[in-house]
Amino acid sequence: MSEITEKELDVRTLIPIKRHEKLLKLFKDLPAGENFVFINDHDPKPLYYEFRSIFGDVVGWDYLKRDPEEWKVRVTRTEASEGSKSSDVSTLIDLRKAEKKDWKYTIFHRYGMMLPNDVMEIRAAEDPEEIHQIFQKKFEGEHSWEYKKKEEGEYVVHVTKNAENDVDTTDISVVNKFDVRPYPPAKRHDMVFEAFDELKPGEAFVFINDHDPKPLYYQMEAENDVPFNWEYLEVMPEEWKVKVMKLKPE
Repeated sequence: MSEITEKELDVRTLIPIKRHEKLLKLFKDLPAGENFVFINDHDPKPLYYEFRSIFGDVVGWDYLKRDPEEWKVRVTRTEASEGSKSSDVSTLIDLRKAEKKDWKYTIFHRYGMMLPNDVMEIRAAEDPEEIHQIFQKKFEGEHSWEYKKKEEGEYVVHVTKNAENDVDTTDISVVNKFDVRPYPPAKRHDMVFEAFDELKPGEAFVFINDHDPKPLYYQMEAENDVPFNWEYLEVMPEEWKVKVMKLKPE
């Protein structure tokens, strides 16, 4: 008997916002008990939280592959549910459905994809004051923050994006950004390793190269005993943009 091969959807060719739109529609139309597999170029965990925020606790999420440029995930709808996002909201993030350590990454990763005039609805059991302060500090004059509900145990906030941002500036974990293209290969490697040494756990830097720096990833993996995350942000013929985050030792 031949094996059944799951159909895989590779979303890496789409811009980030289109990836989310396509995958959200797929899940919305997915019958209970069925699944799909998609391939992304970074850990799509924020999308998992967005699925749960909108559709409830009906999301099965299995990592089939974790690779610097190929993350493969099987998504299963465990049972039927109705979406809870209103039509005037572009994205919904319910922090009650996410681990607290992932709150800021999820919010600002998704905010970076939003277009001007898009609205994010944040739901939480407590006042997301720390997130509000980050918005005020990093995006003053570029967004609006409006409490729709402020009750004990239930807070609802609408964040409207008023201006376009570079995705790097919306990621609060990024503390350094540099372009290695003007330098010889040996110097490029030194710059990346030195930048990594200066990071604190949870911080990241973004560097730009003129080709796929995958060999550097393998060098870091072989020579470094500190865990890290490697994420491709942009892939173009002469511009490869990579985010490297230092993780906390397990």
